[in-house]
Amino acid sequence: MKSLLALPTPGSGQTVGLVVMYAYFVVLGILCLYGFHRYLMVYLYYRYSKRDPKVEKPFEILPVVTVQLPIFNEMYVAERLIDASCRIEYPPDKLQIQVLDDSTDETVEVVRKKIDEWRARGIDIEHIHRSDRTGYKAGALDHGLKTAKGDFVALFDADFVPQPDFLQKTIHYFTEEKVGCVQARWGHINKEYSFLTRLQSMFLDGHFMMEHAARNRGGRFFNFSGTAGMWRKTTIADAGGWQHDTLTEDLDLSFRAQLKGWRFVFLPWVVTPAELPVDMNGFKSQQHRWVKGSMQTSKKLLGDVLQARIPFHVKLEGALHLTGNTAYILTMLLALMLFPVTYFRPKLDMKMSVLLDLAVFALATLSVCVFYLASQREIYGWRGVVRTIFYTPALLAMGIGMCASNARAVIEGFFTRGGEFVRTPKYALQANRDSFVSKKYKVTLKKFLPFVELAIGLGFGWVIYYSFLNGMYGAIPFQLLFFTGFTYVAFLSLFQGKLTPR
Repeated sequence: MKSLLALPTPGSGQTVGLVVMYAYFVVLGILCLYGFHRYLMVYLYYRYSKRDPKVEKPFEILPVVTVQLPIFNEMYVAERLIDASCRIEYPPDKLQIQVLDDSTDETVEVVRKKIDEWRARGIDIEHIHRSDRTGYKAGALDHGLKTAKGDFVALFDADFVPQPDFLQKTIHYFTEEKVGCVQARWGHINKEYSFLTRLQSMFLDGHFMMEHAARNRGGRFFNFSGTAGMWRKTTIADAGGWQHDTLTEDLDLSFRAQLKGWRFVFLPWVVTPAELPVDMNGFKSQQHRWVKGSMQTSKKLLGDVLQARIPFHVKLEGALHLTGNTAYILTMLLALMLFPVTYFRPKLDMKMSVLLDLAVFALATLSVCVFYLASQREIYGWRGVVRTIFYTPALLAMGIGMCASNARAVIEGFFTRGGEFVRTPKYALQANRDSFVSKKYKVTLKKFLPFVELAIGLGFGWVIYYSFLNGMYGAIPFQLLFFTGFTYVAFLSLFQGKLTPR
């Protein structure tokens, strides 16, 4: 039987085709490894399921805690954040709240009035307004630490709603002296707002429930997620403080602290609700910042991780963690390669090689299914499993459609340091009848990128048609993911605001 990868002897005009085919199979093989990494996360999660963190001995006398609320131009959600933070159940004489406000619009006045209201009720709350954004969020956090009264610092971004019992559920893990950070799981206030927010909620649930929990239970490094968590103040100082030479100051500080020997704790049962981006450009902006910042952190700390005196399995997982976003570059390369690959297959008598595509497609789909099915089952029970089966193709497609934007972020992160911290606008929207069209804070991305995405998506329409004409039916499900993903992301990027009812 002829091998699926058997290639003809190159003749005139065939060399380019053969080179493309070889490169395509190499990229495809490397991407398969990322699929296996998802299996590893699920394995670690269940392998160490009995290693949930426990409080050995609670504080007899509660320590002072400072709650930091970094905000920048958040007029729609600032009051909600301050109200929720001031309702946290903790002894008033042991609680300090800092509103780290770098705003340049009417948010400043909104915050000032709300703070005056809570001060009149006896809450120790401070309005710290900087006239510049030096260091962006990292700079604001570092500036606030100079007047922080607490030995422990809890952080909440503007789009989060801390629950009243947050501190009571987290503070006692710090009785163990080597615990430097405690992270809660993110919830989703507006998960049902749209199809886009449902997909985002599943992405984040997988990240927190499978990756965070698996890494923490399995003794690997995991990272503070920038909000909905608490730090020991001496840990921040020992690890070198908040630094702003990357756009992911949270990932950066997390790895530096763990390399210093500090332990982190993840509490999947402590949930802090947050608002998801409701428009594609906002989601892209958020993803771009996270991906670019993670690559900057990788460039900064990967050498330290590889040289550290830590167990090999911790070192390997740390390296994979820091470099994982390079998969977007590979996915983008794969997407572009599919055009010449589809064209050359019948000309090189390699039609049967589409069976390899089908096998890889099944493997990738299965790994994603297992990963997200497991996370949804752990959070929502079997009801979440049924829903995940329905949404899995869309999850795959959107992940592919985002690869152009995120691949650009990987490249920028590799070649640059720092950069402007472009925050993701939030509008306090929950019901799907609410519209963001008339709101301020629209995100403006590179105008050419959605047209590139649309062109690639429509190009896959030709790829599917060509495969059908040449009887390469096994490749069509794989190609449909690329067609759907790129066109969906491009369509929302270009038209979502215009189509949303006012």
